[in-house]
Formats: sequence, C-alpha cells, structure tokens
Amino acid sequence: MKVSLTLAWASALFATATVAALDPIVIKGSKFFNSKSGEQFFFKGIAYQPRTGVQGDMDPLADTVGCKRDIEVFKDLGINSIRVYEVDYTKNHDTCMKLLEDAGIYLILDMPSPKYSINRAQPYWDRDLMSHWTAKVDAFAKYSNLLAWIAGNEVANDKDTTPSAAFVKAAIRDMKAYIKSKGLKTPVGYADNDDMDIRMNLINYFNCDNESSRADFYGVNIYRWCGDTTTFKTSGYEDVTKNMTDYSIPSLLTEYGCNKVRPRTFPELKSLYGKDMSGVFSGGIMYEYSEEDNNYGIVKVSYGNPKVEKTEDYSNLKAALKNANPDTVKSSDYKPSGKDSVCPSVSDMWKVKSGSLPPTPSSARCQCMLDSLGCSLKSNNLTASEGKAVGDVVGSICGTTDCSGISYDTSKGQYGDFVACDSNQRASWALNKNYENQKKAKCEAKGVETNTTQSPKQADQKACLKEKDDIGNAGSSSSSSSSSSSSSKSDDSNTSSSSGS
Repeated sequence: MKVSLTLAWASALFATATVAALDPIVIKGSKFFNSKSGEQFFFKGIAYQPRTGVQGDMDPLADTVGCKRDIEVFKDLGINSIRVYEVDYTKNHDTCMKLLEDAGIYLILDMPSPKYSINRAQPYWDRDLMSHWTAKVDAFAKYSNLLAWIAGNEVANDKDTTPSAAFVKAAIRDMKAYIKSKGLKTPVGYADNDDMDIRMNLINYFNCDNESSRADFYGVNIYRWCGDTTTFKTSGYEDVTKNMTDYSIPSLLTEYGCNKVRPRTFPELKSLYGKDMSGVFSGGIMYEYSEEDNNYGIVKVSYGNPKVEKTEDYSNLKAALKNANPDTVKSSDYKPSGKDSVCPSVSDMWKVKSGSLPPTPSSARCQCMLDSLGCSLKSNNLTASEGKAVGDVVGSICGTTDCSGISYDTSKGQYGDFVACDSNQRASWALNKNYENQKKAKCEAKGVETNTTQSPKQADQKACLKEKDDIGNAGSSSSSSSSSSSSSKSDDSNTSSSSGS
C-alpha cells in the first residue's frame, strides 16, 4: 500500500496490562506498527464465539457474565486480540468492550452474520446487506479497541464460487468508503480458506486495481500443521509464506490450529513468530477459545455460567505464546518493498473480470425503480414459503425474458442497473417485465399477492440511474459496468452469471 493507514486504537506490542487507552496502530506497507512507540505489532489472538448454552442470536460481547469470566483467562493466556464472528449490533457492548480495553485486548470483528452475508452460490451485494453492515459499523465505531473489520470469511471456496469474490470486493469498496465518510480509519480485510486451486487468484484479486476497492489486509485460514511431526515445509506453511512474500498489504493467519492430533501443542507458532514467517506475516488468531461440537476449544464454558474448565490444549497454547518473541523492525527503519498484485485473468478456475465491480447499493435508485412499476409485490415482508414461491416465479420469468436489469455476468464484468436492489425489489422488477411483455394483461405471482398501479408516479425508469448511492456518490447513466475504482450461506456451486432474486 502506498500510504499509511491510521487504524483504530489498539494495544502496544503484546501489551496486556491495564491501560487508560490503547495506542493507535498504523499500517505501513505490509506491516502493523504502534504509532507512538514505532514498534512493530504482531497479533497474538484467539477466535472467540462461545456457543454452548446460547439461545437465539449469538453475541459474546453482550454477555457480561461471559466477558468477565473469559477476559481474566485472556490475560492469563497473554493474548492481545480476539476475533469475533457474530454480534447483535442492537445490543449494548459497553461493558465487554471496556473490559477488553482495560486488559489491552482489541477486537477484529466480522461484518457479515449468518443472516446477512454474501451467498457464495448466488452472490449479491445489495441495499439490505449493506444497511445491516453499516448499522454494525455505527454500533462499534465508538470503541477505541476495535482494530479491524473482516468483510468476508471463506466466501469463494472453489472455482465454481469465484464469482462471489466480485461482490465481496464491491462490499470492501463500499464499506471502506462508508467508514471514511464517518471520519474513521478502521481497516477492512478478507479471510480466505486456503484452497490450493484458487488461492493465488484470491490473493492477487484482493490486492489489485484501485486502492479504494482493495482489501487493507489479507487473512489466511489454514489448518495444515497437524501434530509435532509436521514441519514448516511438509505442512505447506512454507508455500503459503512464499505466496505472500512480496505482498504490499499486511497478511496474518486469521485462523489456525489443526485438531487432527490432540492435545494440540501448537508447534506452528515457532515458525509463525520465528524467522520462517515473522518477516511476512503479522501473527495470527488461534481457532478457537471455547470447546464446541467441532472440538477446537481450549476451555469449556457455558452461557451464563462463570465456571471455566481448561483443557490440555490451554496450557500448551499458553506456553507456545509465551515463547513467541518475533524479531521486530522499527517503523522509522522499515522501507516497504511489496508490490501491488496483478489481477487474475478470467479462466476455468477464475470467473471474474477485473476492472469492473457490482454497483454501490442505492436506496434512492431502487425506490425510484419501484415507483416506475405497474406490477409489483404487494408486501416487502415475505414468509419463507412466499419467498420460495417468488424465487420460482422469477426464475421462470428470467428463463424466457431478458432480465439484464437485475442480472450479472462476472466473467464479462457486466452488472444490471438494479442488481444492487434487494431481492424483493428485484423480484418486482421481473414481475413488471413479464407484465409488460403480456401487454399488461395480468400481474401475478403464484402464491404471493401482487399490486397493480395504473399510472406509476415515475414515468422514466432510466432517470432512476441518476439517483445518488448510499455512500452519497452521484448517479450515472448506467451501472452495467461499474468501475472497481469507484468510491462508492450456502455451499452450492455458482456460475459466472445470474439473474432473478
């Protein structure tokens, strides 16, 4: 990266003592630094998402009993960071965030949640998703120990789901712009699943094109180092390190900790924080804190219960972290030498054309489009069965009708003018298209109520394209090939093109 980015307030190198405020951390080139001391910063973190005993939406940062219980354990472990995957942004997080800050621990928080994430099988980046992500940013903006956001976790996980990368990159572009518009500088990154077939394409894609759409840092979720007999070379860690050697933005292990051999002794930390990797990676996040059904935990805890039962993995991780003392460089002595990546070309293994991204969501544009329709859904709140029925109807319509206005083809870099509207709005667009093709004879969608408007208040749908997007950027005549430099849950496979809801 050509410029330094001031991050959210964070702890000094490995600091865990009680502090009044955590020092700012900055990105310079491919490394993190404490802006006050100039010391290089390494993540010594753990994934934190306790699930045992939780009912409803999970949010460990709103569970004060759990926070008070677990942060004492964090201090004993000697960690300086946690990664949390899911929170409820409507809840209060003041107590837990203050306890973390006092312990010198900062937060990496995922933007998506299971309900509001980019679907790798049928990806969209729309106004519904963006509204929930921006609400989460607003809720956590006040906390000085929020260090970074992750905009996608293992979204594209094979060659058939690579189209989703375009939508994640569009989300990174828009969330970076939104964060900047709020006067904040918290970085936004991506975490991949270390799939060997698409790994280099992902690494290059999220660090190419204009800086406004690139990830601020890159995370690798890796589970290859299994047991004490594995080595830096045989684990594949050597190859992963080589892949990132000339990278121009910081990289870290956003998940590690193979559990095929237990108890885990975490021998990979000798390489991660030693000469093998510390010149390239900025530490990592061990997966995970609590023992769940997947058997990756180092302690056993339950919601509402102050008791902590430590496993043998706990003492092994504590010892490994204590011995992790990487060589560091002062910010003043460090001269970045990494290079911006070359975007991958479209191929059988990569179905995204670079230089073009899905448009930034625009509530005004979508409302204007709805106001132009003679046939639309009567309600925007559909049941699960109604949603399925609408999906079937739209699929049928777009199988015989040109639905380019709500469709995309990532391999060609083509995106419809209303592709960033929410699923119900896109469905209404398709219903209206069918209605017009039938010369306005019938407005219907089997199993769902529809609404007919004889004289829509918006006569020219193309005029809607001039509406500002939800970042505040001016509209244009068309969004069919949105530039990547604009400021602006499924496991099924996906082709490079899609239409409908």
